[in-house]
Amino acid sequence: MAAIYDRVALIGLGLIAGSMSLAMREAGLAGEVVGHARSPETRAVAAEIGLVDRVAESVAEAVEGADLVVLAVPVGAMGAVAAEIAPHLKPGATVTDVGSVKQAVIEAVAPHIPAGAHFIPGHPLAGTEHSGPRSGFASLFRNRWWLLTPVEGSDPAAVARLSALIRAMGANVEEMDAAHHDLVLAVTSHTPHLIAYTMVGVADHLKRVTESEVIKYSAAGFRDFTRIAASDPTMWRDVFLQNKEAVLDILGRFTEELFVLQRAIRMGDGAHLHDYFTRTRAIRRGIIEAGQDIAAPDFGRSLAAGEAPKP
Repeated sequence: MAAIYDRVALIGLGLIAGSMSLAMREAGLAGEVVGHARSPETRAVAAEIGLVDRVAESVAEAVEGADLVVLAVPVGAMGAVAAEIAPHLKPGATVTDVGSVKQAVIEAVAPHIPAGAHFIPGHPLAGTEHSGPRSGFASLFRNRWWLLTPVEGSDPAAVARLSALIRAMGANVEEMDAAHHDLVLAVTSHTPHLIAYTMVGVADHLKRVTESEVIKYSAAGFRDFTRIAASDPTMWRDVFLQNKEAVLDILGRFTEELFVLQRAIRMGDGAHLHDYFTRTRAIRRGIIEAGQDIAAPDFGRSLAAGEAPKP
């Protein structure tokens, strides 16, 4: 496949950026992939494992001559990074991001993008609980959704070019309003992560259950909660602070639903519980039918990484 961009700069070298680099290089989608990370240790690891074609020692060096710049840093750092790269952007360059919050990122980044460059916010709905330069794999985006939230006045040709790159990495592309994106993600990702962190915290504070018992007797539910709660704490701290209105809205709705179920349990209303669980189970089946997961014991995550499913 012909290269879509001559040079791509990845700012941040964690799971998403690393997977992008591997996917682009595997398919020949970029002439050169340059990467930069704040941490010298991360840069050293990236160079050691050949994660990118070239590791840059500074942001300025990374974005020099780049046709596409990808901001793959925590959402709370997006504005500062955008200000840092702005003087070094090539005329006509496209800047995108991979943050899971869009309104706050647009407000932080857009003012720094110079005239002649194109800012196209984005969010790949793909990931694992792992982070760091060793966590990426080329197949991460296959059959996953990648949402773009173009800002007012976005160049259609630049959007089409970025969309072509995303599709070539195996993802499905859809455009969405930034505010709607943040509400949808509060339902599908942000609030579930908050609940997972909370449940693990409850177990941690429940002194009647020792730590060894929690670990030893971890059934599927708690095991899955701990998988989600293993995600990068800096990233999630920023997500909740930057998307607090939508998260608090959904968290309030969740609390109301929880009270209804609490009452049904207290009153012995088995019919309500059975009906509720039947309706909500259909959502899980819909996710599988849509190809966003499989009915494997490990939820298909080993398959996504190119491994055999675990028993």
